[in-house]
Amino acid sequence: MDIATVNALPYEDFVNIFGNVVEKCPIITAAVWSGRPFVNLTALEAAISEFIDALPESGKEGILRCHPDLAGRDLHSRTLTRESQEEQAGAGMDALSSAEASSMARLNEQYKERFGFPFVICARMNDKANILRQLSARCRNERAVERARGIEEVKKICHLRLQGLVLTDAPNKL
Repeated sequence: MDIATVNALPYEDFVNIFGNVVEKCPIITAAVWSGRPFVNLTALEAAISEFIDALPESGKEGILRCHPDLAGRDLHSRTLTRESQEEQAGAGMDALSSAEASSMARLNEQYKERFGFPFVICARMNDKANILRQLSARCRNERAVERARGIEEVKKICHLRLQGLVLTDAPNKL
């Protein structure tokens, strides 16, 4: 759909369509709906980012807690959101060797114990080997650094999900 169609959407339709651009956080799209009209996709994305940035640290951690473990039980039981299922499968999270799965489970647990929220990375921009490397490396970060890094990854995920829903703006013809 184009941005004019997005801007014309009633509230309920807007939230139903865009409610998972930030994983399991439809409150964010509900809040930015009132900022319409958006001049383009970039403006919609900026409104979402500004909403997230304005949250207190506890709110940002809440967003991170809405994300599932990578290659966790939700993937295997097929209880992930459609978007997460596709993203994790695309990165190979559904095809880990037993050694990789064991490492992933152990590191996910260490990460959650250390930070109190799950590891978040834009799976569509990574493969399973890089995800495992990043998870291992990021377990050593400080909490504030990791919270900020997780939110950066949320924004990358949001960007790609928005691109899948809204036509990008056509270049100006001179």
